[in-house]
Amino acid sequence: MVAAAALLLVTSAVTARGTDLRSSDAVPVTERIKAEEATLASLTKAADRLRNEISTATAQVGRNSREVGAAQADAGRLALAAGLVALRGPSVTVSLNDASKADQQRDLAAGAAPDDLVIHQQDVQGVVNALWAGGADGMTIMGQRVVATSAVLCVGNTLLLHGQTYGPPFVITAVGNPAALRRALDADPSVSIFKQYVATYGLRYAVTTATATTLPTYTGPLELSHAKAVS
Repeated sequence: MVAAAALLLVTSAVTARGTDLRSSDAVPVTERIKAEEATLASLTKAADRLRNEISTATAQVGRNSREVGAAQADAGRLALAAGLVALRGPSVTVSLNDASKADQQRDLAAGAAPDDLVIHQQDVQGVVNALWAGGADGMTIMGQRVVATSAVLCVGNTLLLHGQTYGPPFVITAVGNPAALRRALDADPSVSIFKQYVATYGLRYAVTTATATTLPTYTGPLELSHAKAVS
């Protein structure tokens, strides 16, 4: 399973087709998700406890079986690429935010459309794809580790990732060569279009570099719930 996840990670663009992040049509869905967040937190704790129990049991089996120990060693070598261990290194962080209230009032009065003044799903996807193209070794969105089965999804006016909902600003951090990551952002057509909206409508875009950042381990499920062949 780990090997499959690592292979998928190489080809994953971390994208999801759908409506804009800010669509009002799905607001009732957002409300239902928020109502279930307490249950999700409880289930997550239970899953973490069970995962630790499984890890302890499999480690014991690996010490007693040469074949199992060898398989575990192979899986360990793939764990970093699959996001199953923490990753530390230099990083680039990108923050995307809606236009300020003052800028929105000014631009709306000047004839701008409301959709021009807020962050959309494609804006987040553009940054994520550019960072992967720039050679990112690992990535988080809103502090959550991105893996092969991660997807940027829209739920009302929020971002949905791994069962959690987030509002702007949307923050993406990638560990890798900062110079290469920045060049990839500057060269990406989607990011360039977004920057035009930044200049015209006051959307906010910030890029910062850190010499050492630790990305957390992904602890969620790796299984695909469904898949569809590209026609």
